[in-house]
Amino acid sequence: MLAPMAVGEVRPGYELWHPNREKPQVQTTRAFVVLLLLATAGIVLLVTIGGWSLLQGGVGMAFISLIYAVLYLVFAVMVARWSRGALTVSAAFSILLLIFAAVAAPSWFARDKSGFDTALLPDNLIGLLLILLIPLQVLVIVVGLIAFNQDWHVEEERPIGSGEDYGAEPPPDEGAPLPA
Repeated sequence: MLAPMAVGEVRPGYELWHPNREKPQVQTTRAFVVLLLLATAGIVLLVTIGGWSLLQGGVGMAFISLIYAVLYLVFAVMVARWSRGALTVSAAFSILLLIFAAVAAPSWFARDKSGFDTALLPDNLIGLLLILLIPLQVLVIVVGLIAFNQDWHVEEERPIGSGEDYGAEPPPDEGAPLPA
């Protein structure tokens, strides 16, 4: 009978291995999620800096937008380090950002009349960036939840230095006849 071990503790001579992280589709999904999160942070920064002087709610709202951009950068780093928790949190934040972008976009297009102050970027460009943010957030939500279901967290023990893939078939012998 084996002695009880603490969670996360590895037996001597063994290492923890994450078999699902080595799959090409999992690595591609992770890279795509990181790219989407970085694109979101970039667009939020462009909208915030480009419309800083005109953001409704004053400087406080502009700082909230900056915090949002920083959070998306942190999420991208966490996902790049295989954090599954960042996927669900970024999906939740993306729902909020999608709502904010959908509500704010029309008002930027309505500023084409005389008498309105101008922003650093043209008003129509800021409105277009907000419209682009909507499908981008849908992608962040969908791809993030697909990545969440790929079981990045699954761990197995394997002997140190073996490097073997325990789920794969062993290679055929050199002298053995190949199956027909």
